[in-house]
Amino acid sequence: MPEDIVVIGGELPRPPGTPAYGSVTIGRERLTSDASGRVENVLRDVAGFQQFRRSDSRSANPSAQGVTLRALGGNASSRALVLLDGVPVADPFFGHIPFSAIVGDRLSAVRVTRGGGAGAFGAGAVAGTIELVSATRRDLPLADGTALYGSNNAQQVSASFSPDLGSGFATLSARFERGDGFFTAPDSQRVPASARARYRDGSIGLRVVAPLDASTELQVRGLVFGDNRTLRFSGADSSAEGQDASIRLVHRGAWAVDAIAYLQARNFTNKVISATSFRLTLDQRATPATGLGGKIELRPPVGGNHLLRVGVDLRIAEGALFEDSYSGVTRLVTARRNAGGATQTLGAFVEDDWTLGRLVLTGGLRVDRWTITGGHFTEVSATGVRTIDRRFADRSGGEVTGRAGAVLRLGERLAVRGAGYTGFRVPTLNELYRPFVVFPVTTQANASLGLERLRGVEGGVDLSPARGVSIGVTGFYNRLGGAIANVTTALNLRQRQNVDAIVAAGLEVTGEAQRGAWSLSASYAFSDSRVAASGVSAPLNGLRPAQTPRHAASTTLGWVPAKGVRLSTTARYTSAQSEDDLQTDSLPGVATIDATAQLPIGKRLAIIARAENLFDADVVTRNVGGSIDLGTPRLFWIGLRVR
Repeated sequence: MPEDIVVIGGELPRPPGTPAYGSVTIGRERLTSDASGRVENVLRDVAGFQQFRRSDSRSANPSAQGVTLRALGGNASSRALVLLDGVPVADPFFGHIPFSAIVGDRLSAVRVTRGGGAGAFGAGAVAGTIELVSATRRDLPLADGTALYGSNNAQQVSASFSPDLGSGFATLSARFERGDGFFTAPDSQRVPASARARYRDGSIGLRVVAPLDASTELQVRGLVFGDNRTLRFSGADSSAEGQDASIRLVHRGAWAVDAIAYLQARNFTNKVISATSFRLTLDQRATPATGLGGKIELRPPVGGNHLLRVGVDLRIAEGALFEDSYSGVTRLVTARRNAGGATQTLGAFVEDDWTLGRLVLTGGLRVDRWTITGGHFTEVSATGVRTIDRRFADRSGGEVTGRAGAVLRLGERLAVRGAGYTGFRVPTLNELYRPFVVFPVTTQANASLGLERLRGVEGGVDLSPARGVSIGVTGFYNRLGGAIANVTTALNLRQRQNVDAIVAAGLEVTGEAQRGAWSLSASYAFSDSRVAASGVSAPLNGLRPAQTPRHAASTTLGWVPAKGVRLSTTARYTSAQSEDDLQTDSLPGVATIDATAQLPIGKRLAIIARAENLFDADVVTRNVGGSIDLGTPRLFWIGLRVR
């Protein structure tokens, strides 16, 4: 498409210095053709992407679905900034990503930029930025629908309607899915109370794009979603729900403008069942949270070889936890707890990309003011006596972070790049105030947690050795000072603490090839990640962080022999990793293979067949003293798509 054609519903042009930070793009075709139909699994195509656990949004606890890059893990909070059309999507209280509400059919692309961020909402992007881009009018037919039936009585139905509205358009989309699920406990560990990982979730989204003039448009988006899951035991139910809204003004004139305002309302519930009495021991009955914020970014006309971006952004998160403890003997409430608080970051940023022929220089600076306020924790006995009443001191501070990079094109087939960056992350309300139990281990919150601060460098080459072939190689070194980890303090007891650092060095390789009807994409990440710790955390010194594999690889082979016919297979491998900080419980390495096929029937109808984990490999997602949970087994799907 010629560069002077503007696609409405999109964003401002990408800065030319973006490739300096090793950016990777996943296209719409891949987002809509994964065997699982889940965006979090498609993201595993990117070297170094990981969630805290290996399970996806059908069988994971939602609060464990934080995302990170480059083996900078250690707990379940997101260390990567995830944006949808420029709006942060992480839960305001937990920091996890509501993946069940993110549907590939609604997206045109995903861009992953690894390394610390300095642009809009860059506070929190210590491991990188994942940008989800909504589908534009050219991506969307007037009507589109898919219905699938799968193993374990699973059903998935999605539909969208995208009419033109004057010179703009609207998209109304909905998805519902449910399944009886599979047993996460191995056969040898099942008991009468063992339950299948049942799930039921749905979402409705509306997006309206209205041009105001030839250079300006308004983009309005709303999303309502709900998610219910059962994990391991009967009664161990969790739920998540949310209502999100945002408005965006994009102006593509001489003074380009990108202005956003957003609001999130979320809630989460979770019931913990004892693995010995199989009775309710903890009912986290409500965790209401609100997130709001926005940004204004300006691009003043400073010359043809410069792209200058200046702006301010604001993020506010507030929330509270309400939970009840129960006696495993009497089944009566023994205590009621309430905890919560608020965090805020207000930042200003400036970035400039300078094109000098084959050389592009890029640099950015952020100045942030952060606050942690209103922290509290109270506990009331069953008789109404307040046994704990803590009010935590408000805290605030300032941070200056930045990044710089360069890309030099040495001809049509070779480019070299390098970058350095800093970043920081404020602890989530979950880390500060919410204890949790994965029986029999209790993890305590820590209201005194400090910030995480990143320092990192990387360098790489991008090659095009032949037509249709591209290869990228990146080496990196990152040091996350003050990394928040779940640190063992006693038998079956952990606490969130700042360790000295997580130091990660490694290599990432990505490749793509297209020849006729065949396509191949592949990625590999090697990560040598270690904990630097002293004082009470000294036993962790030199160990790998919990839940961080040393090797991860993914490859997808596709074949499109005729119009509308599409076949593909995806192989993934994750090496062994440890369940806990002391590396006493291991999660073995695992390889899985998925396959998909789409065959047209007439002009507007197609049959879809999918297979997940084709050879039924055991994916161990949790191992606490030999108590094991398994991830997705072999699953088959069959269905129809109408366009």
